[in-house]
Amino acid sequence: MVRMIAIDGPVASGKTSVGLALAKRLGFLFLDTGVMYRAVAWAALKFGVNIDDEIAVSRLASELKIEIHKPSHEDGRSNDIFVNGEDVTWEIRGEKVNNSVSQVSAYREVRRVLTEQQRLFGKQGGVVMVGRDIGTVVLPDADIKIFLKASPEERAKRRFEEERARGNEIGYEEILENMKMRDRLDSSREVAPLVAAPDAVMIDTDGRTKEEVVEEIIQLALK
Repeated sequence: MVRMIAIDGPVASGKTSVGLALAKRLGFLFLDTGVMYRAVAWAALKFGVNIDDEIAVSRLASELKIEIHKPSHEDGRSNDIFVNGEDVTWEIRGEKVNNSVSQVSAYREVRRVLTEQQRLFGKQGGVVMVGRDIGTVVLPDADIKIFLKASPEERAKRRFEEERARGNEIGYEEILENMKMRDRLDSSREVAPLVAAPDAVMIDTDGRTKEEVVEEIIQLALK
């Protein structure tokens, strides 16, 4: 019986949309671990903590109260995210956070603190968890491990359309360059680099619909 599904992949590879749809089909809890790192990055920016100061950022992470709830509005959000009681659901999606989150997530102590919280969700079962190290670090015993792939150009296009829909004015080329830089950081970081688990199923999402990818994973769950 499938209790835990881990979905990893680079930014804008389709993890969130696929994970949400999959969780809904299976009646599972959806948890995007990336929002927790975004919450720490947002807090560091808000409170003037130097992103380059690993000790200070790690201390901040251990002091924050991060809450994740089911969405209260049908406005495109996947969860309601609170930091110390403040609703930051959309604030953590800003471009400044986008450009800081990879560095924050590379800090060993930050990852340790947040990974402990994420594993508690996994132990409860009935969860689809998405991120960049779920199958390798957070839930190495997950019943199904998926690694989603897509070209940088395809992913930049998706993010550009998302930002435009939210009214944010940022150019495609800037998004593409930021995405390539983030890929390099995510893949080369010392702690929990972005790599597929040896037993992960690789799925290329270029040119495929969300429904097609979800159905492929459903078939894996039914085996």
